[in-house]
Amino acid sequence: MSLRTERPQCAGAVMEFDRDNDRDSPVMKARSMPRSALIYLKGPKFLIYVSGALSMWGDRMWHFAISVFLIELYGHNLLLTGIFGLVVAGSVLLLGALIGDWVDRNPRNKVAHLSLFIQNVSVTICSIVLMLVFSYKKRIEEIWDGWLTVVCYTVVIILADVANLASTALTIAIQRDWIVVITGYNRGHLAGMNATMRRIDQVTNILAPLAVGQVMTLASNVVGCGFILGWNLVSLIVEFIFLTRVYRIVPELSVKPPVLEHQSCWGKRRERKSSQGQIVRLEGPPAAISEENTTSLHLNELSRVPPCIHRLRGLLSRCREGWRAYYKQPVFLAGLGLAFLYMTVLGFDCITTGYAYTQGISGSLLSILMGVSALAGLLGTVLFTKLRKAFGLVNTGVISSGLHLGCLMLCVCSVFAPGSPMDLSVLNLRNVSDVGGMAGGHQRHRYPLRVGSNQPLLSDRSSIHWTNNTVLFENAPSGIEPESYVSIILLFLGVITARVGLWSFDLTVTQLLQETICESERGVVNGVQSSMNYLMDLLHFLMVISTPQPQHFGILVTISVLFIFTGHTMYFLYARKAKRKQHTDT
Repeated sequence: MSLRTERPQCAGAVMEFDRDNDRDSPVMKARSMPRSALIYLKGPKFLIYVSGALSMWGDRMWHFAISVFLIELYGHNLLLTGIFGLVVAGSVLLLGALIGDWVDRNPRNKVAHLSLFIQNVSVTICSIVLMLVFSYKKRIEEIWDGWLTVVCYTVVIILADVANLASTALTIAIQRDWIVVITGYNRGHLAGMNATMRRIDQVTNILAPLAVGQVMTLASNVVGCGFILGWNLVSLIVEFIFLTRVYRIVPELSVKPPVLEHQSCWGKRRERKSSQGQIVRLEGPPAAISEENTTSLHLNELSRVPPCIHRLRGLLSRCREGWRAYYKQPVFLAGLGLAFLYMTVLGFDCITTGYAYTQGISGSLLSILMGVSALAGLLGTVLFTKLRKAFGLVNTGVISSGLHLGCLMLCVCSVFAPGSPMDLSVLNLRNVSDVGGMAGGHQRHRYPLRVGSNQPLLSDRSSIHWTNNTVLFENAPSGIEPESYVSIILLFLGVITARVGLWSFDLTVTQLLQETICESERGVVNGVQSSMNYLMDLLHFLMVISTPQPQHFGILVTISVLFIFTGHTMYFLYARKAKRKQHTDT
């Protein structure tokens, strides 16, 4: 019986993945040697882990700090932070397919190095601008009647957005493509590397914001900018060296499908049909020749269009082709289901933490809960590897989905539990003045919510992969004593325990995408997947803006659970289809 299983044929090449078999694995042999530790430290896996840790640490610090910086710049107002979040989500939504297509069309080392350079240089320049603004803010506000300040804000947001786009390209290249090649298309090794990278991400998610936050608190925002600037310069050099070494010691990374093969299989079939139609027309009657002449005249007219219009049409065509390629993938439902999980407030972002603060939870306790949540995420990565070995990849997703949904039922129960501020009467227009629940017969809490009850639960970013943005509290809430803590306990118990199934499911879909997508389409399909994730993130912003009060949070929880249920239902449909296909093939 063969130890290899065929991958879908793409561009005339068949990619194959090894089954889980470590007996003949060079990696396992190396570990059994006396110098296995030294060999491992010089190997591509360790270099990718270190490079990924440096990159993730820098990303986490930057995304935490930029939110705080924008709030500080605009007088403790969330306007700039909200604009930044919308710009980031909108740019990835529009450009995700083009970024992925660029990753597919260029050599792997060029993509990695250029993305790394653009990301770190953008953050470095942005940090310098922020340092100047913080140092000379009063003088800048006096120039051009304050318009120079607006220019500085615009430059900061644009540079931060460019850094995020470059980070997206680097993530697609390394975590969705390089890892697959480095593991030699071995399912077991691929699952191990995915889980390790996610564990690194979880650890940096907690420690990186804490580190830069301490620098900003003990020193100043200017020192914090300088710290981020120095980190990015050092990280740029180290990551560049490590990625270059990995590219050299893994020769398979230099092999990539030709540019002509960077098309989806359905697109090639369509071209073949059109070419056959042209042959038929050439062999047909003279009327067909006249039609061909008309077509050539039409092409001549198109050649008169300005080059910029031609280029724009080409970009739009690539974007459309990328979305079609995503739709044609056999794992389309699984990827779409994962995207639906981004439409949620049930995560440790500033929405949930802000709501908890209005319910009498102190900032120190929230920090502890975030740490416990990270541990639950780490447990999810361990669970993924165990379930995949025991039940297979597709069944692991089904089990993880059930675990995720089951834990989220605790969040639904929290909406109706004692201590919940849920009050639908505030949705009436006549009660807008009482939106904070300070008066009226429908009041559920008999304590003054003066610390944020009447403040909207605005957010900057929230998703499965971006949970490092939290509300910064100068003091713990005072004088807030709810009637019962049952509701808030159920809410956080559900959110924390759900992280186990959530991360296990996320890793499952990630590996399905890695194993199933053709090598020549990995970039564009994963780029569209990022666009879908940010689309749901954008809808999540609008949902929070439409119902911003703590009394509305129960509505947000219910809608979030409905979207998550829909996403897992899509995965169940995919799993059913995949199992039927497996039975048919056997």
